[in-house]
Amino acid sequence: MIENRPWLAVLSHLVLLVGVAVIVLPIWITFVASTHPGEVLMQAPIPMWPGDKFLENYALVLGAGVEDAGGVPVGVMLLNSLIMALSITFGKIAISIIAAYAIVYFEFPFRMFCFWIIFITLMLPVEVRILPTFAVVANLEMLNTYAGLSVPLIASATATFLFRQFFLTVPEELCEAARIDGAGPFKFFIDILLPLSRTNMAALFVILFIYGWNQYLWPLLVTTDESYYTIVMGIQRMVNVSEQLPVWNLVMATTILAMLPPVIVVVGMQKLFVKGLVEVEK
Repeated sequence: MIENRPWLAVLSHLVLLVGVAVIVLPIWITFVASTHPGEVLMQAPIPMWPGDKFLENYALVLGAGVEDAGGVPVGVMLLNSLIMALSITFGKIAISIIAAYAIVYFEFPFRMFCFWIIFITLMLPVEVRILPTFAVVANLEMLNTYAGLSVPLIASATATFLFRQFFLTVPEELCEAARIDGAGPFKFFIDILLPLSRTNMAALFVILFIYGWNQYLWPLLVTTDESYYTIVMGIQRMVNVSEQLPVWNLVMATTILAMLPPVIVVVGMQKLFVKGLVEVEK
């Protein structure tokens, strides 16, 4: 018999409310700061309610840019980050699912050796191999290009491993039935495996999109042209200005705009994301 303990329910809700407050309060302060004039933020106490400069601040960072704060138009940086994040995401998913398909369903020499070579690359993140990777990109004349921003980050051992583990759970009878019906390897992959992998791809899409969106070190190295700056680089430049104070209201407006695409992706794909993590759909 389950005992009814109202005090335990109250305590649980209080803990949840405190957790929500800890997470939401910094975001609220950031939004409030983005709606005030810059001089207001230099005074104590910091305002806790929105001001009257919302449209003006956001129109400035999205359109004309913040050149005096060391930045470029935020609209351009958002577009660059979106292109980079989507290129990395779709590239990782496409290459990983094809690699996993080949490893699981094709018999060829050193098959498992190839898989473990791919898996070992988890120990070599971009930060470890950054100098040779930069040299290759420079030699291929890919600096200050979208290809230079995304191609070196496309390979993903993690996604390959996850797709491989999922393919191993697909019943062998399904493959045999497809072969009896005359389905070749390509048709089996397109018509059967891809639909079965839908939730897995959705979960990986969310994770990989946020990974690509938050990239900072690699874009910092391969871009010198301001027209290719990403939003994370733009925020860093706005904060680290020389010989003057940062324009904090515009920095906060840029930060809020930078948060929106990942939030939209997570909220829009929440159901598929959860299914991809907890369910095995066949």
